Amino acid sequence: MAWTDDRVEMLTKLWAEGLSASQIATRMGGVTRNAVIGKVHRLGLSGRGRPTRATRTKTVKQKPSMPHAPRTPMPVVGNTALKTTPEAAPEPEAKVEPAPLREVEIPAGERRTILTLNEHTCKWPIGDPGDRNFHFCGRKSETAMPYCKDHAAVAYQPNHDRRRKKAAS
Repeated sequence: MAWTDDRVEMLTKLWAEGLSASQIATRMGGVTRNAVIGKVHRLGLSGRGRPTRATRTKTVKQKPSMPHAPRTPMPVVGNTALKTTPEAAPEPEAKVEPAPLREVEIPAGERRTILTLNEHTCKWPIGDPGDRNFHFCGRKSETAMPYCKDHAAVAYQPNHDRRRKKAAS
């Protein structure tokens, strides 16, 4: 399609009215949107009139106001959907302090290094690995366990004890 003087004049008129390239291509017929854009650039038509569609005005949304005094939430125990009146919250359980860890005394003859450990000795590390006096417990370990009875009690805690400690903190 060739751009005749009439078609160029029509293009500049529609462009000045603020029509989009797609709208101009539809009105002119036989030309694509990209062809309209290319011709507009070649003609140097930079200024446009006001667009034909209504412009949107920004609406400012107001933030919801905060309540003046913070409300204290009611205690919830179990499913409250069918309850008619709220019940008092149960008394919290008394905090159970963990027993202090006691050091297990290991005679010097039972202490092990990494090279002297085997599957029947306790592998509980004692001290700082960077120190010269670092060693492992070395006492007889429980069957299929890496630690002796005392160190296994520290390493492995029952689930309910861990949950109770987590809830208390």
